[in-house]
Amino acid sequence: MSLDQGYGVLKGRVVDRRLEGEEDDSPHYQVHVKADQQDYRLAINVKSVQQPFDLLYFVDNDFKHPITEQLIDELGNNFFGFKYLPSKPGGMALDYIRGNLFDINKMKPLPFNSPGTENDLNEIIDLFIKRAINSNEAVLYAFGEPWGPENKPDKIFRFSPGRGVHNIHMNQGSSGKFGRENGVWQDGGLLIHFPSRNQWIGAFFAFQSQSFHTDDQNGHTLPSVLGTPPLPLDPRTPQIDAEVRIIAALVNPSGDDLSKESVTLMNTSPQPVDLSGWVLADRLKQKHSLNDISLDPGEVVTVPLTGKNAQLGNNGGIITLLNQQGIKVDGVSYTKNDAQKQGWMIVF
Repeated sequence: MSLDQGYGVLKGRVVDRRLEGEEDDSPHYQVHVKADQQDYRLAINVKSVQQPFDLLYFVDNDFKHPITEQLIDELGNNFFGFKYLPSKPGGMALDYIRGNLFDINKMKPLPFNSPGTENDLNEIIDLFIKRAINSNEAVLYAFGEPWGPENKPDKIFRFSPGRGVHNIHMNQGSSGKFGRENGVWQDGGLLIHFPSRNQWIGAFFAFQSQSFHTDDQNGHTLPSVLGTPPLPLDPRTPQIDAEVRIIAALVNPSGDDLSKESVTLMNTSPQPVDLSGWVLADRLKQKHSLNDISLDPGEVVTVPLTGKNAQLGNNGGIITLLNQQGIKVDGVSYTKNDAQKQGWMIVF
């Protein structure tokens, strides 16, 4: 299954917001967005309806990823509104696991409402939303599921007709009644662009009950991790096994020979690791096999790519390392700017 009303991105400008409190059964942080003379409401979950109640979040105040260049290039300066997106790799759709947007180990749980200042999820979101409201140039991109237009005014901001975007969080690895909405390349999130300084803010949310090991076809929790805590070691924080790390890549080799592209790996563990059955995947999920490679503790290997399968584009991309079970071990991204210097390694 997947999101009932489809998936996409809303591009607009923030004009108002509303914080909900304990009196609300399912509190959300509400945002009023204007896009091409139309009004939208963003309903951002800040508390789960099932235990554990605190959401996981990560905010990057200097977000760098090739998707930002895609949003500008493909949507252009004049488009404002909602655009449906295909749920597949290589486009503008978000996937927390496969898109290498950020290190999910940096997601932390936070109550939605606590005494004090800047110590709960409502207040953390409010910091960058108020900044967007006070800016005459900020552009917000909200990823999720649309609703409306409705035959009634919006229940929060009273504009008419009511319409908006919700499910602005990870939309895979869920169980129970929420499992029907699982899917890949349909995760929600917020990106805010401040053009004059070319600064991007990225905000990402997930429920502690969700799994970060999901099937590539349907987004359901992988059978190998069913019945086990989806977030091992610490039940609040996702921990992804990353004994082998991607530490560098030659994306733009001198000359036009793609076979000179390479990815450099390091075994960071105290044990040898056999990479038989492992693969490297590019942004389109084309794969390069790593058979006949074994790494001793601390050993580094540079893997040449053939140019026939996985390829590292010069306009930005992602590189993902998958083990023999198809589970992501490590992932990185690079931008068009990172790849400009011909013959130079990009260090992650």
